[in-house]
Formats: sequence, C-alpha cells, structure tokens
Amino acid sequence: MKKSAIALIALPLLLLTISCEKGKAADAANSTEKSDTVKTNTTTTTTLAIDTVDFNKRMVALSNNDTTGRWPVKAPYPLPGALLPYNRIIAYYGNLYSTRMGILGELPRKEMLAKLQGEVAKWQAADSTVKAIPALHYIAVTAQGAPGKNNMHRMRMPFKQIDTIISWAKPINALVFLDVQVGHSTVKAEVEQLEQYLALPNVHLGIDPEFSMKNGERPGSKIGYFNAEDINDAIDILANIVRKNKLTPKVLVIHRFTQGMVKNYKAIKTVPEVQIVMDMDGFGSKILKKSTYLSYIYREPVQFTGFKLFYKNDTKKDWKMYSPEELVKFTPKPIYIQYQ
Repeated sequence: MKKSAIALIALPLLLLTISCEKGKAADAANSTEKSDTVKTNTTTTTTLAIDTVDFNKRMVALSNNDTTGRWPVKAPYPLPGALLPYNRIIAYYGNLYSTRMGILGELPRKEMLAKLQGEVAKWQAADSTVKAIPALHYIAVTAQGAPGKNNMHRMRMPFKQIDTIISWAKPINALVFLDVQVGHSTVKAEVEQLEQYLALPNVHLGIDPEFSMKNGERPGSKIGYFNAEDINDAIDILANIVRKNKLTPKVLVIHRFTQGMVKNYKAIKTVPEVQIVMDMDGFGSKILKKSTYLSYIYREPVQFTGFKLFYKNDTKKDWKMYSPEELVKFTPKPIYIQYQ
C-alpha cells in the first residue's frame, strides 16, 4: 500500500489529510427483555429499554448472513435511543479551511447540503429496511507538518467553526461528527477539549489513527496508529458524557486502512453508552477497496462497520466509485458511509 499524499497550505498550515489506499454487537440469541432497572444516587427507577428481539434481528440482517461467527459481534445492548442499527448514517467529510480535505469544505453550503440529501435518498432507495440519515463530519483537530507553538503537530479549529457546522446541520436535521487527528498529542487531551460540544445530543466523534505519531515523527511521513488504550480513552470520555447528561448513545468512528493502524483490537471495550464504527478509509480501485474491507474490517470485528467513498480519487484512471446497491451486498453491510 502507498502512503498518504500530503500537502500543506499557508493559511493556516493545515496538513491536508488526503489519505490513500485507506485501505462487541449484541448476542444474537433471542431475548424478550423490554426494561432495565436504573439506579441513581437517591432512587431506583425503571425505564423502558430497547426491544432486544428487534435489535437482534436487525444485527443479524446487518451481518448479511455471515456464517463464520464473526458477525454480529457480541456486546452489551445499547441504551434506548441508539442510532445503530436502526439508521444508516450518510456523512460528508471535510474542513472549512480547505477545499481539498473533503466535500464538506469544497462546495458552497446550500449546494453541499442538497448534494448530501441526494446521497441520503440514494441510500434509502438501495436499502429500505434501514433509515438513511445525513451527517456533517468536520475535522475539528488537524495534524500539522509544522510543530506549532506547543510542539504538538496539531491544530485545533476555532470553536466558531464548530458552531458554524452545527448551524448548517440544523435545517436538514443532520448529525454532526467532530474528527480528531492528534499529531503528537493524545486522544484523551484532544477529545476532552471538545466535551462541551460532545454533550450536545446530535454531536458525535471521529478519531484518525493515521496521524497519531507516537515516536516523534512528522505527521504524514508515515502511517500512525492507535492502541486499544487510545480508543478506550475516547470511549470512556463519551460514556461519561452520556451518563452525566442523560443522553442517548454516542457514535465513535475510527478510520482504518491498514492492519497496523489499530493495535490489539480485541481489547477495545464495548459499553451501552457508545457505538463503535470501524470505518474502511482510503481510495483506490473497487478490487483494492473490497480487499481492504475484508482484510482489516471484516476479519477484525469490533462492533459496526463503515465505508469511505472519494468523489475524485475513487474515479481516477478507469476506477469507479462503489454504488449504494453494491455496498449493501457486503458482509457485513456498512452502517456508516462517508464521502470525501
């Protein structure tokens, strides 16, 4: 696999994250559980839980009749109000400082939102059994080629930009994902500074191991990685936010296109407050992308799967971008789709 193509822009020296070749769920046993007992500091109350029979059926359907025992993955049932597997998230990815980092920052707002809604409609037509919903996936912390004043090789975007993305999402009732490229920082440090936004019901999280440089390298000079501990730090923060604010579960998207980008995947924890998506990142031919999906997403199951599509880089040479109709035939079916 080739390494990422990296370019720098002068204002404000954003590392362009144009990646290349980016390339546990509930027990399926029948259950009729309909309620859980929730203990608080002062009282014990009963609250309605998910319909576990329906949940199990949806997870089996999402596994696309996998016979290996990998899918669906065994994990605690989610809290009520969980987005997955009831919805398929269709996300536009990018950053407002650059037209090269994704469709989200490339097109004017109205045109971008209309195009996103068009993609949502295509996915709904391709699989009517799962509701397709829109999302804006914004890179809130970008890796940097230059060390910066804190020597962290990362740049936190102004909060006013996050406010802008949230305002853009409202008219189409879209979710918002805040994406983090840590550089020489840590997942814990970068996610904690976004807690005020992650406490909002419709805001979720993405983390990118490609730019996690644990040995002092310059981001982009090699492919970075996360340990299970890094990912668990994000899960712990999100779970605490959910409990503290009495929210429905948060979705955590983890980008991946090599085996080495996520180490010790079996130690990634699954909890009722967080739903984990391993997103198959990267561009290339259909054969290459399917091979990557099978090698690193299918064979190392965590909970849910995602798939990334590139409007430009997936259509170079004689390549063609995967259609929704093709992707819903994958095993397992991706439940999160990202367009760059």
